[in-house]
Order: sequence, then structure tokens, then C-alpha cells
Amino acid sequence: MLDSFINYLEYEKRASRHTVLAYRKDLDQFSEFYQLSFEKEDISNAEHPEIRAWIVDLVEQNLSPTSINRKIATLRSFYKFLMRSGVITKDPTYKLRALKSPKRLPEFVQEEAMDKILDELEYEPSFDGQRDRMVMEFLYLTGVRLSELLELKWRDIDLQSDAVKVFGKRKKERMIPLTNRLKKNIISYKKVFEETFPFVDQSDYFIVINNKEQAYPMKIYRIVKHYLNLFAQTTKRSPHLLRHTFATHLLNKGADLNAVKDLLGHANLAATQVYTHNSMEKLKAVFEQAHPKA
Repeated sequence: MLDSFINYLEYEKRASRHTVLAYRKDLDQFSEFYQLSFEKEDISNAEHPEIRAWIVDLVEQNLSPTSINRKIATLRSFYKFLMRSGVITKDPTYKLRALKSPKRLPEFVQEEAMDKILDELEYEPSFDGQRDRMVMEFLYLTGVRLSELLELKWRDIDLQSDAVKVFGKRKKERMIPLTNRLKKNIISYKKVFEETFPFVDQSDYFIVINNKEQAYPMKIYRIVKHYLNLFAQTTKRSPHLLRHTFATHLLNKGADLNAVKDLLGHANLAATQVYTHNSMEKLKAVFEQAHPKA
């Protein structure tokens, strides 16, 4: 049933490749624990005490509450799938409770640092240099996810309408406007792209490596980390950090929360509201500095 569940995630739920791999890894880990601890093969028959024993084992390994909660979510999805498929009649995860985890505000890069990265750095005129610049600009000026950037093709960019079509989680489509600055730099990047690779087609990927093949996640991580290392004063230096930065900077400038939600492709406001904490901290600082009774 494991393969059936993975197929369900991939083709019916249309989950991202990253999500599918994460769920598969979690279920493989539980399956290994189940076999070693209880000498049983089929996790479809696992009962609540056996699942709880795995959670306790994970806690004893000092795994973070966030990671454990993700594994709990994986098991819940798996056994709900078995219930709907008629394989089991009782959900063994019914009484499972998520672990409490400390709330962490998303980090973001300060505006001054982003100005230096995008306006003061001299990027090489070669394809690699201009591609790297586009990666940094596109992530920061659109807020797209890493997976969305990797899947982007030239046909998804409409320079006439000043918008880009993005396919988010579960292939949900959304349109993101292009700023004049980003549009201008896309045109420059396209010129270098066409000079570097003959026979450019609209179906070509927007961000590629030297053989014109689709860029891979670690390549983007290396690009982002390299440039953030120069100026960013953050503990994390990843593509997702630029997504956090995009949202935080918009809200700090007074952008509507619902508009930011739509730009990020969030399903509900709860996921977007985490960024308002950073904005609130800034407002509190202004209040305490300026108000005579603060």
C-alpha cells in the first residue's frame, strides 16, 4: 500500500516532488522501526501503541518537534488514505497529538543588505554571472518558492502584460506582476541567454546550467548562499530566506496582507500572518521611540 499512497500523493493530490520524497522517507523510517522493534512487516497493520513508541523514540533521539510533527502528519495522511481505501477500519493515529514547538519568527535580510547585493555588486557579464543575478533578483522581487523557480519556463513570462505565471503547490496557478526593474533585467538576461544557447525555444527552462538543462536545487542554494554570505547578517542563507524577505519587506512598507497572501500562493492567511510579527516589532520600536508616553 506504500506505493499506492505515494502514487495518490503524486497524481491525485499533485503534491510537489519535495513533499512526495519527504513522505516516502518518513514512511520508510517508520517501516524500518516497525520491523526492528515489533518484528512485523506491514505498517498498514500498525496500532496506536506501536506508532506512539516510534514518536517516543524520535523524541529520545533529540529530533526537533518540528521534524517529529511532520512525521506525525505523514502518518496521519497515510492511515487516512488506508481508511478511505477500505484497507483498515480504525485509524491508529486518531489519538496522536502534535508536539509543542517554540514559535520562531522567519528570518529576513535587511533592506540595506539586499540593496548591496542587487545594486552594488558587479556580476560577471558571462552567462553564469547574469544567471546568478537573475536568480537573486527573481527570488527577492517575486517571492517564488525554489521549486517554482526551477519549473519556470520562458513561455510563463509575459513581458507584454508584465506578469509571470507560476505553478505552485498542487499545480495551483497564480500570476505575479513584474516590476519595471525586473522586466528590464529579464530582457537583458534573455539577450545573454540567446547569445549563449542557440535554438532557444519558449519551452526552455528560465534558469539553466551551462548545458541548457534545468537547474537543480543545490545549484540555486549555492548561488544564493554565495551572495548572501557577502552581506547578510542572518543565520540562514537559503532561497527560502529571500521569500521571507520579499514578504517581510512588503508588509513593512504597508502592503495589504491579503495581497501578500496571493502573491506568495498561500492557501489561507494563517501562513502569511507569521510575517506580520516582524512588521509589528518594527512598529513597536517606532512607537517606543516616538510616543511621549511610551
